[in-house]
Amino acid sequence: MYPPPRKDFIALTLSDQHSRSYNNGKHRRQSCWRKWKQLSRLQRSLILFLLALLLICGLLSYPSFSEQWRGMSDRAVREDWDEDWERGLKPIPPGVNPVAGPAVGPAVGLAGGAVGPELGPAVGPGLIPEVIPEPQRPKVIPKPPAKKRPFPNKRGPPSLQKEGNVSDSLVKPAEKEPVEKEPVEKAEEEEGEKPLVSWRGAMIEADEATEPPPSAHEKDGAVPPVPVNPEDTAPLAPVSVKPVDRLETVREAFRHAWKGYKEFAWGHDELKPVSKSYGEWFGLGLTLIDALDTMWILGLKEEFEEARKWVETELSFSKNVDVNLFESTIRILGGLLSTYHLTGDEMFLEKAKDIGLRLMPAFKTPSKIPFSDVNIGKGTAHPPRWTSDSTLAEVTSVQLEFRELSRLTQDPQYQEVVNEVMRLVHKLPGKHDGLVPMFINTNSGQFTHKGVFTLGARADSYYEYLLKQWIQGGKTEPDLLEDYLEAIEGVKKHLLRTTGPRKLTFVGELNHNRFNPKMDHLVCFLPGTLALGAHNGLPEDHMELALQLMETCHQMYVQMETGLSPEIAHFNLQPYDGRDVNVKPADRHNLLRPETVESLFYLYRFTKDTKYRDWGWDILESFNKYTRVPSGGYTSISNVRDPVNPGPRDKMESFFLGETLKYFYLLFSDDLELLSLDKYVFNTEAHPLPIWKSPPV
Repeated sequence: MYPPPRKDFIALTLSDQHSRSYNNGKHRRQSCWRKWKQLSRLQRSLILFLLALLLICGLLSYPSFSEQWRGMSDRAVREDWDEDWERGLKPIPPGVNPVAGPAVGPAVGLAGGAVGPELGPAVGPGLIPEVIPEPQRPKVIPKPPAKKRPFPNKRGPPSLQKEGNVSDSLVKPAEKEPVEKEPVEKAEEEEGEKPLVSWRGAMIEADEATEPPPSAHEKDGAVPPVPVNPEDTAPLAPVSVKPVDRLETVREAFRHAWKGYKEFAWGHDELKPVSKSYGEWFGLGLTLIDALDTMWILGLKEEFEEARKWVETELSFSKNVDVNLFESTIRILGGLLSTYHLTGDEMFLEKAKDIGLRLMPAFKTPSKIPFSDVNIGKGTAHPPRWTSDSTLAEVTSVQLEFRELSRLTQDPQYQEVVNEVMRLVHKLPGKHDGLVPMFINTNSGQFTHKGVFTLGARADSYYEYLLKQWIQGGKTEPDLLEDYLEAIEGVKKHLLRTTGPRKLTFVGELNHNRFNPKMDHLVCFLPGTLALGAHNGLPEDHMELALQLMETCHQMYVQMETGLSPEIAHFNLQPYDGRDVNVKPADRHNLLRPETVESLFYLYRFTKDTKYRDWGWDILESFNKYTRVPSGGYTSISNVRDPVNPGPRDKMESFFLGETLKYFYLLFSDDLELLSLDKYVFNTEAHPLPIWKSPPV
């Protein structure tokens, strides 16, 4: 806006309208000034406004001023457009009509960790990172359009980002550009790079929006002529789609975990990935032995060979160390037996014989119910310091391994001691419609702490091994089947409930006839076990219950902010809308457990419903986003409800390699004969053992 003209100049100009000469005298000037002062303020303002308007119109009439005015307008539009580019929005270039084309989803990558140990945080959920090249910005900006139409810029969690996208696929550009991941500050300074944004505690890359290909006129910056005949326009080329290699993603996850173990914890029991150190439990290389058959199944021959060499040259059980009978049986004995069956390597069988014999002193008790702890160097056994009880799940979940050891060695002592335990438990009083208490005394052989019934910790694998022993032995042991069927009926009668909001079926606990809507994540083994029983001819309603419980275990993941299940969930029984799953602060940790993935594997094998694969993929993405440690390994976390600070616990359990990643691989494999469930039965640590062709002796 130009400044208003001075009052004396305006007065002189007005007086000139009534006189032809300025020199008519002082009297006339004073007369005009008096007339101007006699005008009202409104009249004077109107006169000034009209003069200013005439001045502006005169300036605009000159071509040079006009071109300058339009240039200023174009620059403003260009600056506005540049701001849209920086925000990730891509408006339609001026003068170009949108061209219909196939909907293409954003290029996204594996959340939480890029494929390959050298890459930094990945860019989104679901796919191997590749980037669609950005189109060149037009150098000349024509007149701005009447209305800008920015294309959608989709951001959000994995489940939301998949909507409208090609399922588990990636657009393959004609020319790929290398992905360079920079910090947020550098990314914003580099032209053409997409800014990083934070979603649920992980750094992900802003997605590219889909837009029509530029025309030749648009590239030249010219206004397009009259549209051509659509019949003369060449059709768009089909979009090539590259499916995600989920199996390779599992292999990469294993390699990343193995990298941390090899570098910071080689030969020790467990990796502490955050502190880049290790933890010892028994001092027997638990993670390495637990992972042997996983490496063989995944085809990781190089990693397997270096682990085999350690077992052959470094593993010794002649140590003055106490080990837990149950844990060393399912992880070490089970892992060695399974690897022997897969490879045919006699060295693994010899190691299995060694540890099996050293565990036998645990069964030398007055009641023949084994002690919980064994010193494998001294050949002595004892209960825990604080009690003479053993956990029921532990004494009834070593049978698959000891029975198989007897079959391979033709030495019946191993099978005899574990079969005796099952015979004693079969006849014991104190059961509640097939449900058993959690503890049993090693002196009296009787149940203790009666009245508490759960399918969670300290009881879970008792029910699992009833069915699996029956299958392992060729379905010839009726007592095992009888106990299993009775127990499932007891679960239906006493422990089964549904939530108020979404009617989710879950398994709670019974404490002296009082129901507690509490369910451990461990209970998520049950859908797979029920499905396995139905596959082997048990009642069809077992499969129906398996499908319902599988949905509940899935909801234990998706209703958490990190997409990972808590260790323990409490379910809402109230009939009003709200969250089905409630989690107490002390129960919010996640230990990288396998039970839900295990059941997804069974359900997919028996139903072929691909949703179970998709659910498993979502879980793997969440593990990669919230538990992957850049230097190698995965860590358990403290709070699945806090995606910003999930709280790494600095521990990678051996079962993450022995069970979780193995079940992921089997879930995603199209080879249904890979460890066929008609030929193998998995122990409770996911080590496959063969189903016997002839009945047990």
